[in-house]
Amino acid sequence: MTQKPALAAEPALVRGTEHPGLAGALATPFWTHDSGLAPLPASAAPLPERCDLAIVGGGFTGLWTAIEARRRHPDWRIVVIERDFCGWGASGRNGGFCAPSISHGPSVAKQRWPREAETLVRLGRDNLDQLQADLERLGIDAEFERCGKLTVAQFPWQREGLRAAARTCAAFGIETMALEGDALREKLVSPLFEAGLFEPNYAVLNPAKLVAGLRDTALSQGVEICEGLAVSAIRTGEAVVLETEAGALRCARVALATNVAKPLLRRLAGAVIPVYDYAIVTRPLSADELASIGWLGRYGVADAGNRFHYARKTRDNRILWGGYDAIYHFGGARDEARTQRPVSFDLLARQFAETFPPLADVPFTHAWGGVIDTSARTTFFAGLAARGRIAYAMGFTGQGVSASRFAALTMLDHLDGQSTERTRLAMLSTRPVPFPPEPLRALSVALVQTLLAREDETGRRALLLRGLDRLGIGFDS
Repeated sequence: MTQKPALAAEPALVRGTEHPGLAGALATPFWTHDSGLAPLPASAAPLPERCDLAIVGGGFTGLWTAIEARRRHPDWRIVVIERDFCGWGASGRNGGFCAPSISHGPSVAKQRWPREAETLVRLGRDNLDQLQADLERLGIDAEFERCGKLTVAQFPWQREGLRAAARTCAAFGIETMALEGDALREKLVSPLFEAGLFEPNYAVLNPAKLVAGLRDTALSQGVEICEGLAVSAIRTGEAVVLETEAGALRCARVALATNVAKPLLRRLAGAVIPVYDYAIVTRPLSADELASIGWLGRYGVADAGNRFHYARKTRDNRILWGGYDAIYHFGGARDEARTQRPVSFDLLARQFAETFPPLADVPFTHAWGGVIDTSARTTFFAGLAARGRIAYAMGFTGQGVSASRFAALTMLDHLDGQSTERTRLAMLSTRPVPFPPEPLRALSVALVQTLLAREDETGRRALLLRGLDRLGIGFDS
C-alpha cells in the first residue's frame, strides 16, 4: 500500500525571526498554501508489479514526462512515484519565473556552447511558446502571464553588464529595452537602481497551480500516481527494478526526474549539489502602494548582482521577494528543517525595505525555503543508462520552470531511441564537471561565493572566476 504524507491543516508560524514584519508569517510556501495543493486521497490500490514506464519524481519534469509519454504511447502503463506529494519539492516552492530559455539565458549559451548557441536560443523561445500552447490545450489555469521581466542594476559595472547583455540579445534577435532615468522610473522606482533592461518575452506563473493542473491531467489520462512512496534503490538486469517499501516495480523503462534528491545512479553522484534558496511574500498591496514604487505592470523583477534578488506579483498583488542567500550545507545535507532559516528571512525583509522604502512597514504572510539542484555549469543535462532503458535529467540550477518541459521531451526521445535535435545538443548530452568530494566541496563553494560577493561590491572579477569561466564552470542559484 502507498502511504500518503501528512499535511497540517494550518501551517505553523515562522519562528526565530527578529523583523517585525515577519511576526505573523506562516512557515510554508505561499503557492501550495494558496492553491490548496495537497496529497491525493489515500488509495487502496497496491503498487503495480510491472509497467511500461516508471517516472521517479512528481514535480514539473516528472509530470510533463508522464503527459507526453501518454500522448506518444496511448497503450503504455505509466506510473509516477513521488516520495512526498506532487509539488511539495522545488516545483511548488520557486518564484514562478518562466524563461524563454533552456540554457540559463543567451549569454550562457554564447559563452559555453558557442557552436550551438543560436539553436539553444531558438529552442528556448519555441519551448516557452509550446508550453503556453500546452496549457491552453490541456485547460490548465496556472495563472500564466506573458508579462516580461525587468533586470535592474545598482552599480556602474552592473549597468555595463546589462549593456553587454542587451548586445548579446540583439545578436540573437531577442527584443530588449534599455532603461535609465525617467524611462526606468516608469517601470520601477527605487533609490537603489540606476539602470534596467526589460525583456518582453518572459512569463510568470503560479507553480503550485501548474503542478496541480499537470497532475490532474495525468490522472485523467490514466497515469497512475503513487505519492508518499520513496524509491530506495534501482536494479538492472532483464528488467529495470525499482525497490520501494511497498514492494518492487519491474519496468521496461525508467525516467529519473528526482531533481536534487540523492541520485539513484552512481554515475550522477557529485553532478549536482543542493543549494537552499529563500523567499517571503507580502500581504496583498493596494493600487496606491504599488504606485508608490512605480510598479504598475505585471512583469517580474530581478537585480543584476551575483547574489541577486527576484520579485514578482501574485494574482492578488502580493509581492514575492526572494533570493540573495544561496546556502550549501556540508555534506550536501537535505532535510525539511533547513527550508526554514530565520536569519535569511530577516535579511530579505530588511533588503525589501531598503529597496522599496514606501513599503517598509508592509507585513509578510509567508516565508519558506527550497532546494535548487545546482550543476557546476548552471545548465541542466540529460542522458541514458542501462543500455537505453533509464533516462535522466537534472541540474536546472534555478531555471527549471520552463526548461523542465524540454527536459521531459528529451528523456522520452532517448527512451524511444530517437535521434532528435534535442538529443543531439552538446549542452544536454555531456555531463557537467562533478563537484569534488568533501571537505573540498564545501571549501570550494565557500571560496567561489566569497569571490562572487566581492565582485558585487567592487565590480572586479577575480582571476579564479575568470579561469572557471573559460572552463565553462560557474556557480549560481
